[in-house]
Amino acid sequence: MNSKKRVILITDGDESAKGAVELAAKSLDLYFVAESGGNPSKISGEQLVKLIKGADKEIVLVLFDDCGYPNKGPGESALVQVVNSPDIEILGAIAVASESYSREWTRVNVSIDRNGVLTEYGVDKGGIIDTAVGRIRGDTVSVLDELPIPLIVGVGDLGKMGGRDSIEKGAPITKLAIELILERSRTNGSGT
Repeated sequence: MNSKKRVILITDGDESAKGAVELAAKSLDLYFVAESGGNPSKISGEQLVKLIKGADKEIVLVLFDDCGYPNKGPGESALVQVVNSPDIEILGAIAVASESYSREWTRVNVSIDRNGVLTEYGVDKGGIIDTAVGRIRGDTVSVLDELPIPLIVGVGDLGKMGGRDSIEKGAPITKLAIELILERSRTNGSGT
């Protein structure tokens, strides 16, 4: 059995994202680090590594948010520390689009639009397909290009996307993005 905790990175941390990811974690029997929420993230990478290592499930979902900070903000700094931990295996990242003033972007392997359709194009905050192939704009995403992440999935604003990813509807886009990373990493979806 793999002794490393396996982590999915998620580049959003506001209340809507936190609710959507928490719901998806329960549905998929994965561990969610609730303390990682915040806009911006208020917990350090070192603290997150400890929480991840203490999780009672093998697969862990972690939020990171820069709240529009230009360049590398607190969420990205924590994300780098988590990725670089020798005790953690990164399964993939969910890159969340935003209307970032800094115009930061990252490459994505695939995106999921607000209707749950996979596309080679990026998507905007509303989950609407963008004009750029293979990239997404957001405020906590640019550092992803610098890191060894096997799969990056672009999505719109978690828990929102014009109501299509709401908690009341079961956060279907959030759940689909997580399932896609699990599937591509050949993980059976059970967090135990």
